[in-house]
Amino acid sequence: DCPGKEGVGGRKRNLALLRSKLYMGERRRTEPVVESTTTAGDHGTLRRSQSDRTEYNQKLQEKMAPQVGSSTPATLPQEDEEQVSRRMMDKRVKIIAELMQTEKDYISNLDLCIKEVIQPLRNKQIARFDVDGLFSNIELVHQVSAQLLSLLEDATTDVEPPMQIIGEAFLQIKGPLEDTYKIYCYHHDDAHTMLESYEKDEELKQHLRDCVQSLK
Repeated sequence: DCPGKEGVGGRKRNLALLRSKLYMGERRRTEPVVESTTTAGDHGTLRRSQSDRTEYNQKLQEKMAPQVGSSTPATLPQEDEEQVSRRMMDKRVKIIAELMQTEKDYISNLDLCIKEVIQPLRNKQIARFDVDGLFSNIELVHQVSAQLLSLLEDATTDVEPPMQIIGEAFLQIKGPLEDTYKIYCYHHDDAHTMLESYEKDEELKQHLRDCVQSLK
């Protein structure tokens, strides 16, 4: 009723107080509710409302959805999804082919080593030359590698790419692989030390040269 300074200042204070109450009321409505406990040692529990959890799940799903660009929707058109699927399948086929070719090359190298190095050295029966100590269980490595290749071929021959289950082949031979390479790795350092000592002996070194020349 009074247009004086005190009346205007009072209205301003009332307006500020009203804004503060509205702000606090909005925070209580939207923020998580904290329930404190009176038990000694408890720090209270944080409880989110159902609407908070729903909003969080929606945001999480949006972040995990594939994003091609800022203007691209999270769900790709059916055509694009099929193209991506074909590219992934083509890549998988190439990886499997490379894996099998690598295994074939590895077995071929082991086969050459056994035929052109190990067997000739055994046949010579050279004194002071421990063939088995030098090459450890490499023949068993060759055998288990051939078994793995056979399993891979069974999994891919006359089988459509989407139906090729490569992991199963490794699981089937997991035990033999572990047992075989455990022995090979255990003796590797000793074999390397043995080879260094043989290379210092001119006679034994010459036998190794002959094997290398045969391989070439």
